[in-house]
Amino acid sequence: MRENKYLQIYNEYSNQILSGQLVPGTKLPSESELAEAYSTSRETVRKALNLLFREGYIHKIKGRGSFVLDMTRMDFPVTGLISFKEMADTLGTASRTLVERTINETAGSTLARHLQIPPETLVWKVIRAREIEGDRIILDKDYFRADIVPFLSEEIAEGSLYEYLEQELGLKISYAKKLISVEPSTEEDHRLLDLKSYTHIVVVRNYVYLENTVLFQYTESRHRLDKFQFVDFARRVKR
Repeated sequence: MRENKYLQIYNEYSNQILSGQLVPGTKLPSESELAEAYSTSRETVRKALNLLFREGYIHKIKGRGSFVLDMTRMDFPVTGLISFKEMADTLGTASRTLVERTINETAGSTLARHLQIPPETLVWKVIRAREIEGDRIILDKDYFRADIVPFLSEEIAEGSLYEYLEQELGLKISYAKKLISVEPSTEEDHRLLDLKSYTHIVVVRNYVYLENTVLFQYTESRHRLDKFQFVDFARRVKR
């Protein structure tokens, strides 16, 4: 699928900022320079810069331009949708995915409530442990509506599911509602993760929607307490 020009600009600059190629304080090229470099309009460039601004990558100073913000604090952003592969690439550390289960079966009452579907609806259930630098510290439990995601496999689950969903299936993933809580760890947590002596775990529940506002994925991402800080970026809006 061909990427929109403004998303190309956004992705290239956000990746450069996250990877450290563009250090905090760096001034970005002007709108005119970017429009010429990407053979596009200033309106398209402005759309990309506004997205970088809203996501906390840059700060705009009137009359001076756009400058890179310090992103080192954003270890695991609360806002935004980022896959484990994208996060691991950003961290630059050794990581791997261990697939525990990939199965297609009926939702059942609890999952049906989360996905807002009848209990007899078929869903894909994908359980994966995430290992970073030798420690299994994240347990991802993903559930997808099978009428929207008709096929999954262990091989696909070992890679980036979002890469498969977006590039192979052509799904347009748009936004998510997130709930974060600290809960007692379960037997499954201790079996699949290296929890050490921790008795609690951070649980991030994601309700993920497509561009057409259809809820198609529910995820429980369970994190070891000592390994992550969850951060957000906020701007004060004057009223």
